[in-house]
Amino acid sequence: MSFSRRSFLQTGAALMAGLPLARAIPVTAAPLDTLVIATGQTINSLDLHRTGTNRPSYQIAINCYDRLITFGSKELEDGSLSFDYTKIEPELAESWTTSEDGLTITFKLKPNAVFWDGRKVTAADVKWSFDRAVSVGGFPTTQMQAGGLTRPDQFEAVDEETFVVKLDQASKLSLPDLAVPVPFIINSEVAKANVTEDDPWAMEYLHTNPAGSGAYKVARWDNGQQIVFERFDGWVGGPLPEIPRVIQREVPSPATRRALVERGDVHISFDIPDKDAAELADKLTVYSTPIANTIHVVGINYEFEPFQDSNVRKAIAYAIPYEEIFQTAAYGRGAPLWGGEAEISDTVWPRKSPYFTDIEKAQELMAASAYPEGFSVPMSISTDLSSWMEPTALLIQEALGKIGITTEIEKIPGANWRTASLVEKRLPLHLENFGGWLDTPDYYFFWAYMEGNLFNSSNYANAEVQALTEETLPMAQDDPQYLPKISRMFEIAFEDLPRIPLYQPALNVAVNGAEGYEFWFHRQLDIRSLKGTGEA
Repeated sequence: MSFSRRSFLQTGAALMAGLPLARAIPVTAAPLDTLVIATGQTINSLDLHRTGTNRPSYQIAINCYDRLITFGSKELEDGSLSFDYTKIEPELAESWTTSEDGLTITFKLKPNAVFWDGRKVTAADVKWSFDRAVSVGGFPTTQMQAGGLTRPDQFEAVDEETFVVKLDQASKLSLPDLAVPVPFIINSEVAKANVTEDDPWAMEYLHTNPAGSGAYKVARWDNGQQIVFERFDGWVGGPLPEIPRVIQREVPSPATRRALVERGDVHISFDIPDKDAAELADKLTVYSTPIANTIHVVGINYEFEPFQDSNVRKAIAYAIPYEEIFQTAAYGRGAPLWGGEAEISDTVWPRKSPYFTDIEKAQELMAASAYPEGFSVPMSISTDLSSWMEPTALLIQEALGKIGITTEIEKIPGANWRTASLVEKRLPLHLENFGGWLDTPDYYFFWAYMEGNLFNSSNYANAEVQALTEETLPMAQDDPQYLPKISRMFEIAFEDLPRIPLYQPALNVAVNGAEGYEFWFHRQLDIRSLKGTGEA
């Protein structure tokens, strides 16, 4: 059975939903101007600013919208490409200047930048978009706060092509924070035409209708099945992408995704399991890049009463079979994060915790706790992340049984995971995998250890950590006070244990008939740099 590109787009969704083998239909008959991707991830919104938007959806902000600036690229030791946190480059901005006191950043927009509808991108659009980001609440607003961007009165559209950011204090994170996916520029005229009294930021409209100036437009979105991108030939944010059309198909089964890329039925299989990466490396091009500032952890929710006992938390930390998890769930790919030195003399992060597997010590700690007879608790994992979460959960379940803690594994659908774990923060014992976008330890702590912030899925609150994080965020890394303050943060984190580090993961991508893949800190696929090789 074969399909033309046109018939594939018209009937693909129905076929994939109705036929178990439909996901294996060859697509290599598609013209070379179409690149096909398989992913196990589900996009749940086309608007990153929307409450509950999941990580896979970030790629819409990356590929369909522009930011003022972006990060540059570098070549890694294995010859692959990666973003370069030390390089800031133009996207919508043609240039920028920072005042001597570091409090004012002035951007000049590219005069030929236009939205998809042909209207000129203006500083007023930038201001409306930034006003929205700091006002909608949740993750977008908190992300802006990390760079010192908190209020609409900090942003000024001086004229059509001049936009000014005013900071309350100079910060090393302000400029890099404008290069992350959140501060994307929206066509404000389109958005404002779709606002209501109850929805002043057009959240409902932009949820399904992007309005940007980015390199790709969304031609079609079949929620839970596929998304089709078409190139915007008027894009001036960077080199025009080579591929006019990209089809991304959601394929839940890792085995099916592996078969598709092995046969050349898709050009890229994104975020593949470590096992597949290890086994495919001899057959295809496989990129395995350690994810910057990212840690797979066990989340210990402080709102669950037994976890308020420090002996219980430490008992769990000593019971975890770290090496077995690393070999079974990660196939040894990434970096171990257990068994580290107790003394802290640098600001390296991620870093090894001082804990290691010691069942006898774990049993002693449980005996000394308020729960010597143990207790029961659900352990939650995401179905979207089952390739590492499920084997990890099973090994932890067995280990905790040895110290009297009975667990039942709860599998939450990927589309609901973010809401349950991060927005509602209602999961007592869970696995998590937060990665910090800005590559400093204080930034990681800002998100994962400060009270109320999105990735603090453990409901952790510590006044000293809060103060230290706020003090170090704007501080230069060569400041003499930076090391002692960061060291103290590490000490408290390992003592309080709201998050038990397991290992630093790798992002694995298998490629067959494409090139130009570049790793990004946001862990989503930037399709703008991709090229077809004509082989599959």
